[in-house]
Order: sequence, then C-alpha cells, then structure tokens
Amino acid sequence: MHFVSVVILTCTLLVGTSWGTKAGQPPTPPCRPGFSESFYTVFVSRDLLRGQSILKDTSLSSERVKFEDCQHSKEVGFESSDPNFSVRPDGSVYAEQEVANLSEPIQFMVTARGGHDPHIWETTVKLALVGHQPSVPIGVEDMIARAWDSNPRVIKFPRKHQKSSSANGLRRQKRDWVIPPINVPENSRGPFPQMLVRIRSDQDLEKGIRYSITGAGADQPPIDVYNIDPVHGKMFVTRPLDREERASYHLRAHAVDMNGNKVESPIDLYIYVIDMNDNRPEFQNQVYNGSVAEGSKPGTLVMQVTANDSDDDTTANGMVRYRILSQTPHMPIPNMFTINSETGDIFTMAAGLDREKVSQYIIIVQATDMEGNLNFGLSNTATALISVTDINDNPPELTARTFSGEVPENSVNVVVANLTVIDRDQPHSPNWAAQYRIASGDPQGHFLIRTNPINNDGMVTVVKPVDYEQNRAFMLTVIVSNKASLASGIQSSLQSSAGVTISVQDVNESPVFPTNPKSIRFEEGVPAGTTLTVFAAQDPDLFIQQTVRYSKLSDPANWLRINRTNGQITTMAVLDRESMYVRNNIYEATFLAADNGSPPASGTGTLQIHLIDVNDNAPVMMPKEAQLCERANPRSKVNITASDADADPHVGPFVFELPSYPPSVRRNWTVSRISGDYAQLRLRIPYLDAEVYDVPIIVSDSGNPPLSNRSIIKVKVCPCDDNGDCTTTGAVAAAGLGTGAIIAILICIIILLILVLVFVMWMKRREKERQAKPLLIDPEDDVRDNILKYDEEGGGEEDQDYDLSQLQQPESVEHIISKPVGVRRVDERPIIAESQYPVRPSLPHPGDIGDFINDGLRAADNDPTAPPYDSLLVFDYEGSGSTAGSVSSLNSSSSGDQDYDYLNDWGPRFKKLADLYGGETTTERGVWVGYGGGPGGGIGVRCSSKPQAGPKQYHMRYSHSRPVRRGRNLRECSTRRPVTSPGSAATLFWLF
Repeated sequence: MHFVSVVILTCTLLVGTSWGTKAGQPPTPPCRPGFSESFYTVFVSRDLLRGQSILKDTSLSSERVKFEDCQHSKEVGFESSDPNFSVRPDGSVYAEQEVANLSEPIQFMVTARGGHDPHIWETTVKLALVGHQPSVPIGVEDMIARAWDSNPRVIKFPRKHQKSSSANGLRRQKRDWVIPPINVPENSRGPFPQMLVRIRSDQDLEKGIRYSITGAGADQPPIDVYNIDPVHGKMFVTRPLDREERASYHLRAHAVDMNGNKVESPIDLYIYVIDMNDNRPEFQNQVYNGSVAEGSKPGTLVMQVTANDSDDDTTANGMVRYRILSQTPHMPIPNMFTINSETGDIFTMAAGLDREKVSQYIIIVQATDMEGNLNFGLSNTATALISVTDINDNPPELTARTFSGEVPENSVNVVVANLTVIDRDQPHSPNWAAQYRIASGDPQGHFLIRTNPINNDGMVTVVKPVDYEQNRAFMLTVIVSNKASLASGIQSSLQSSAGVTISVQDVNESPVFPTNPKSIRFEEGVPAGTTLTVFAAQDPDLFIQQTVRYSKLSDPANWLRINRTNGQITTMAVLDRESMYVRNNIYEATFLAADNGSPPASGTGTLQIHLIDVNDNAPVMMPKEAQLCERANPRSKVNITASDADADPHVGPFVFELPSYPPSVRRNWTVSRISGDYAQLRLRIPYLDAEVYDVPIIVSDSGNPPLSNRSIIKVKVCPCDDNGDCTTTGAVAAAGLGTGAIIAILICIIILLILVLVFVMWMKRREKERQAKPLLIDPEDDVRDNILKYDEEGGGEEDQDYDLSQLQQPESVEHIISKPVGVRRVDERPIIAESQYPVRPSLPHPGDIGDFINDGLRAADNDPTAPPYDSLLVFDYEGSGSTAGSVSSLNSSSSGDQDYDYLNDWGPRFKKLADLYGGETTTERGVWVGYGGGPGGGIGVRCSSKPQAGPKQYHMRYSHSRPVRRGRNLRECSTRRPVTSPGSAATLFWLF
C-alpha cells in the first residue's frame, strides 16, 4: 500500500499540473466573489532554505493568493489541505511548521469561507524551488500502467480527539493524519470505470455502512465523473479526463448507517489530473512581420515570435523551445539570423544587410515542446517576414559635371535648366529625396532650384528678373544632398556637385519712368496752358538706339496734355480741387511711353497733382426749409448752419446776418450766433400770421478774402399746440392752401370719379350692342338657336301616316319561310348563308385603309344577302310644310366668294365653325361618301367640280343602292376632314 502511494506521488511530482496559462480575468462589474486564479504557482527562493529545511512561519514568496469577496470583509478565512503550509488573510503563503525538504514541488488545495456567506471557494497552490530541474520524464504508458496496475489505496475515516486549547472551554478538532491527494492521469484509455481508491470506516465490522461522495464531479457539474460503490466504498472514475478542461477536483466522502444516520464525519478528497503532452505549441500568428535596418551589427534584435502550449508550463510538456528551419534568400550567407530558443527573440547573426541587394527575408521558425526534444516533443511552424529598412547609405550623384540653360531677361518663374540625379536608396523616402543648393555664382538670389517630387530632378527656376544690360551670363555651383543625413561612416560623393551655366537673352524692354508715381503741387485755379512738369521715361535698352513717344492713357477730367516727344505736361482747363475727380486733394493721370522696337514695348507712369486749396467757393446755408410757431416763444427757433466746399482755413467759423433790404426782414426776424458754425433764427415780433415766408440770410466764410452768399430759407409759420408743434390745420394753412384751393381739389376728384363711371357705362353699352348686332346671313338660315334633332328618318311633319315598317329590318324570318314558293318580297333578305366580310386587325397599318374598303366593297357586291337585294329603291319624298325647314337638304351658296371671316369675331363658341369655313379653296372634283346613316343604312352622295371655300354643303339622299360601284377610286381627301350628315351621324369620305 505504501509503495502504491509513493509511485503515485512520484508521478505527481514529475508531471504535476498548472493552470497558470488559464488565469482568470480580473473581476469586472458586477463583482463576482472568488479567487482570481484557479491555479497558483509559487516559486520559493533557495535563500529561504536553512540547509534543506524551511523554518516555521517563513513567508515563502512575495506572490499572493488573491481573493475578492466584493464586501471588503476581514472575516474571510483560508484553509489548506496540507498541514505544513497555510495562507494568511492577506494572501501570502507561509510555512505553518518546519518543512524538512522542498526538493520536489508540492501541491495543495486552499479553501476560502466567508463569514456570512455559506459558499465555499477553492483553488490549487503549487510550490516549487527556483531553478528546480525536473527529472527525465517517464513514458506516458509506463506511468499510467504503474498507477493502475498497483493495488488501490485504502482511505479510512480519521479518528477524532478533543484537546483543550484554553481555559475558556474552546476546543478544536485535530486530525490524526493528512489524506494525500489522489492523482489521475488525463487521456486514459480505460477500460472505464476505473477504480481509484477505497473509502473505509473502522465501524464497518460492527454495522452496515453506506458510502457516498459529493462535490463537483460527483453530484455537481460536471456530474458523474466519479462514483462510489455504496457497500464496499470503492471509488471509480467513469471517463477520460482532460487537464486543460479541469485540473483538480474536490470531493467529500460520507459514511452513514443503514438508517441514514451519520457514522463518520465527512472527509475531503483532493483529486489532481496528471498532465500529459497532448497539446502541440500554437503560434499566436501564422505570419509575423518584423524589420531591421540595413547595415545593422550582429546581435541586433529584429523581432519576437511567441508560441503557447496548453500543457503544464512548469513541466517539460509545456516548455517550448524555438529554432530556425530555413532562410530565404541565402544572401549574403544562409545564416543571417538566429533565434533565442527560450524567448523566441530573433537577432541578426552576421553583418552585411543591404536593402539595395535584398529587401526582405523569409524565415521559417519551429516551436517544439518537451524542451525542444524532437523525439518526444510536438512541433509547429510559423513564418517570419523580415523587411530590411533603408538607411541613407547612398549619397545622391548628379549625372553630369556641367549643365547649361538660357533665360530671357525680365522673366520670372521660368525653368531654365534641369539637373538629373541618381540615388539608390528607397524611392520617395527622405533618404532618396534630393535637396539642391546654389553654393556660388548667384549673390543676388536670382535663381532657385526646386526638386521634382516625381523623378527627384532639380529644376533651376528664375525667381528674380535678370537684366541683360547688367549680367549676360551666370556661372552657378550646385550641391545636391538628401533630406535625411547620411548614415554614420558614409561620405559624400564627388559627383554630388556640378556647375550650371545660365545665358541671359536680350529682349526689347519697356521704357521706364524714373519716378513712378511722380508727385507735384499746384494751387487750384491755374489757367489753361500752364506748364506743370516734364514727365519723361528712359529706355533700358542701352545697346539699341530707339525713340520714345508719349501719349495720355487716363485723364478723368481731361485737364492735361502731354508732348509726344519730350513728355512735357501742360493744362487744358482750370484745375478745381472741389471736382469729383479729385480724391484727398490729389488728381491722378496716367501716361504711356512706347518705343519703336521690334516688337514695340511700352510702359506707364502715374502723375499725382496735389492741389492746394484757395477760397473759391462761397458757403451755402442749410436747411432750406423750416417751421416756426406764429407766436414767439423760447422753443420756437430754427437752427441754421452752412457748408463750404473749400478746405480749412477757408471754411468756418461762419458769419450769419440778415440783409437790410427789405426792411421787414430785420423787423420780423432776428439771427443769433450759437457757435462758429451754427446760428438760430427767431421771430423778433410776438406774433406773425401763418404763412410761408422767404427769409434771406447772408452767410460769410473765414477765407482771405472772405466770400459771402445770400441764401433763402423758407419758413412756414403755423399755429401750434401746447407742446409747440404745428397743428394739422395750421400746417395746411402754412403750406399756402386756402379754403378755395381745398374746394377746387375736391371738385376735381368728383369730376374724375364721374368720368370713370361714364366710361364704365359706355363700355357696357358697347358690349350689349355688339352682342345684339345681326348676323351677316339670313336669319332663317341662322342655326345657332335652331338646332333640331330628329329621332327617325321618315317624311315631314305632314307625312306621319307613311308605313315605316317597310323600311325596317324584320326581327325574324319565320314569315318568309312560311310563304308559298314563288311568293317573295324583293326587298326581303334571302334565306342563304351569309358571306364573310374581312375583319380589320386591332392594330392596322396606317396605309391599309384603302385596301380594307376595297375588300369590303368586293364582298358586298358578291353578297346576295346584303341590301339592296335585287333592286334600287330611291326615296325622294321627305314631306312638306315643315315650319323648321328640311334638314335633309343643305344647299351650298351659289356664290363662291362668300366671306366667313366675321365668324372669328363671334367669340370662342364659333371658333370651330370659323376654322371649318375659313380654310383654303379646293378645286378637286370628287364625291362625298357616307357610312352609317339613317334607319335604312343608306348613304348620300354628290359630285362637285366647282371651286368652293371651306367645307362643302351637300344635298343628302338616303337609298338602298350599293355604297360604291366597282372601279371607283376611293381614298380620303387631302384635308381629311370627316363630316357628319345632319340627323344621321353618318361619316363622309371624299372620293376622287
């Protein structure tokens, strides 16, 4: 029995499990009480050993068992399944008593119980010395065979002893021995169920005992992983276990008698699943991307690859080792990189990385567990793509030692030369992008070299105009470099500099005014013909003899004249500073100077004349109108001022005074000065009649000599209310409208209303007359109000005794069949089969109407059943004595020059009739043929060869004759106007 326990314990120490790779996630709201990990691995430092032992109460590690109770209670206590080790409330693991040896890992369960919560939480803690090297693993089959082939262990319920712990009567339970854990290998092949241990009570000899187990794996999920023989106490595992799903189980064994009474206190059973190497390493990514700078030294870290193994990482089953299987390409050597077998870090192994030769390497990395043992371990591979990044190890080089170009003088932003460069670094990167600098030959900065971002060429551009007369050529020294600095140890190339020769081309330049704009000062009012200045231009073309001519380009007021040859400017009119063309006392004019070069060139110059003001404008009083009360009071006054177009000092202060003539002005009015620019006009007398008065006032300015102006202000004197405001009546009276004027205005308004009323009545009377105007036709033929509708086509009103039954279609043929042979009506329908008439398709072709009619005619001619049957009956009698006249006869006018244009004046009701009778004259000879018709189904025909205007009027006859005889050419008339026969709704067609 002891030997079996040793074997199982040895297997546990060799291949003990770990859930470190399945650490729980930190609690997230809402809070979930429990351990943060289901499995803890605590590494014990060898510095804690005293010899081979660990002293009592020694903290084993800084690592702690973390538990969250969500209530921050201090009443949570931890219990350990191993009496040698325990956990403090803060989660630190310590030795509860001296431990003699820790050379092999130790594993135990930790249970947490809350003060108010009956729930129990469990976790597993594994202790191992730092640097512990596990022994050579035993084969899986051998280990399982040893575990199962040995006799099963017997676990007995412990005896209880009560020992006083203090004088207060508190007592605690002490166990006689510790039940070691039960170890079960994962992935066992069976057969199942397989016996693990036997549970036995010492009282089973005295009475019948029944055994049972409870906990996760028995009666709690996952259910029925373990069961027990209730009579003999044999405990079994029912199916293969998987350590990666669950690494340990905590069960409780119970013993009761036949009546269900508890015989023994429950004991705790800890079952650990022994790890097997059943999981191969898995890379986090199948493809890893890394980079390393070209020219890196050996030992430079490139990247890291990582593979995870679900097996226990504290044993060889989960210890992964890495190695490089291949490198592509093998340049410059096959082993440019190496990998750290434990961490997966990839380093450079040799120098010689050059992006310009090899820009990317493909590395195949293999990860193997069992510490890299290829015979026992499982492997997996991944791909590492290592890009060689560019450094500036290639200076730019110009393709030539000298470049040349030419530029016309005075040109700007023109590319005059193109510098080509070669750089073997990565295109469009700072290591490749070129920068050009002019080292010498351009002290005034006429040129700038811009970089073409597409091809990296240098574009020599003129940024400041060059003058052929000053410099005919430029010799530039250009240096090219990169935006990024050259890598350490890389020197600039001799080909990074070159010379550039720029030739300047002479062109005809425009004449230039030396002073532009040119300013002069003159007093306004100078007379016409005064010489102001000479505004001459210079020709910059010193090497070409040319003549300059002048002209006026802009002279808004047309005051100036310029001499064509010498540029002398004289006046053509008096200069006025107050003119609308003068801005801020300055008058501007623009002149043109043109040479006779090829092609001609011209330049403009601006002349600014500063006009000095003189007192040439008298002041003008404001306002022009005012209003005063007829009775003098302090509030009845008019403030007056003046405006002067001149400038200071020829303006205010102004002097306001009343003239001495006429005398009534000074007798009725008075002017008092308020300030230099304002004065007040008041009544001198207490009362003045309401009227409009023209009050003259003399205003003088302060010029030297001063100018005066006699101005008139219209003052309306009116009655005022208590507030000093003019009343409405007073305002009217003051405006000069007396009672007579008001009456005259009212009379004019009344006359105007009468005229409007008379005009409206005349228009209504004219409309009535126009409506009552007789027609230009005979009233008896006027059909506007005499439209008669006939429901039958018989005789007239006096012919109602005529037997119409002879004209109607018989409803049956029985009376015809019953007649004796030889007795027949010639107008009755023969008793024979009817002929088949052609059927017109639903969508006929627009041009088949003639064929359709011809086919119908041929069928009618050959049909003996179609009326008329064998004779032609003509009914000419239509009655007589009708008061309304016969509607069967529509006689056309004998004259062909009847004018029907008056129908257009009768309004919209006669528009259709006007359109019909207002047509052009037709001269075709033809026949109107009608279809449909009256009760007899007849047609009316008439031929005509006379030219007639508009629609023709025809005499209609209904008969039983055939519609059209053979050989007749039938088609619609050119006007294509269907006409309806009166009283029969028959449609007519034109035959010709």
